[in-house]
Amino acid sequence: MSLKKSIIIIILILLVDQISKFYIKTHFALGDEYRVFQWFRVYFVENDGMAWGTKISDFVSFISDRTAKIALTVFRIVAIFGIGYWLFDATKKNSPKVLLLAIAFIFAGALGNIIDSVFYGLLFSDSHGQIATFLPAEGGYDGLLHGRVVDMLYFPLWKGFLPEWLPFFGGKFFTFFEPVFNVADMAISTGFMMLLVFNKKAFSKKSD
Repeated sequence: MSLKKSIIIIILILLVDQISKFYIKTHFALGDEYRVFQWFRVYFVENDGMAWGTKISDFVSFISDRTAKIALTVFRIVAIFGIGYWLFDATKKNSPKVLLLAIAFIFAGALGNIIDSVFYGLLFSDSHGQIATFLPAEGGYDGLLHGRVVDMLYFPLWKGFLPEWLPFFGGKFFTFFEPVFNVADMAISTGFMMLLVFNKKAFSKKSD
């Protein structure tokens, strides 16, 4: 697969990701929910940390949330350059198609969330209790590098109380699948799953 085809895939994923996020930001207030099916809902939340809303400051107490946010965003930007070089190098070496697809998915997903983190604080007004405005006259809800990632895909496939005989979690209310995510997250997860499932094919001797 050529680098040009990889770039086309990246652009398509980015377009779907950013269009869906733009729509949610300009049509939903934070916490609004639209039920498509019982097991699939559009539920608007924002995430200013890592996976599942985790923050660096949760682990390193002496770092403020804002400093941790900048550190995380800068790390993501550095990482995206590394992933981009990995894709370029893999293409140059005529690596297996599955490897190039996986890298392209991971790159697109990472870049999609970086756009939120870097620019959304400048581009949108706050979504708390109101529908956000794009390019508000009074300015965005925060500065550069302080944007929050927009999540909206929610699949509560099952909700209920777990059996009492289960150790540690018995009798507790449980939701599967509870995390709320976005198209970029799906792309990253798909890329990593491809690398895991097709590991031998992706990293065959041809790609060395």
